[in-house]
Amino acid sequence: MKMIRAIIRPEKEEDVVKGLESAGFPSVTKMDVFGRGKQKGIQVGTAVYDELAKTMIMVVVEDPMVEKASGAIAQAAKTGNFGDGKIFISTVEQVSTIRTGKTGL
Repeated sequence: MKMIRAIIRPEKEEDVVKGLESAGFPSVTKMDVFGRGKQKGIQVGTAVYDELAKTMIMVVVEDPMVEKASGAIAQAAKTGNFGDGKIFISTVEQVSTIRTGKTGL
C-alpha cells in the first residue's frame, strides 16, 4: 500500500476530490495547511507573504493504483503556474480499522 499526499492550491480542492472520486477513489482526507515553495512566498508591493494557504489531500491506495490516483490528482490540480503543488508517495506498512480491528484496506 502507498499513501499519496498532495499539497495543492486551495481553490483546486474540489476539482481534485471530484477527480479522485471519478477515478474510483472516494475516500480522502483533507486538511488546510500553510507553506511555501522554492520562491519563498510571494511579494505584493512591499509586503512579503512567505506562508501561503494550501490544502493537503491524503489517500491510501494499493500499489498497482498509485499511478492512476496520482495522475488524477495532478490532472485536476494543474494550472501551469508556480505554486501548483507537490505529490508525495510513501509506503504504508499496515492499516487497521478502529471500529472492527480489521487490517488492510
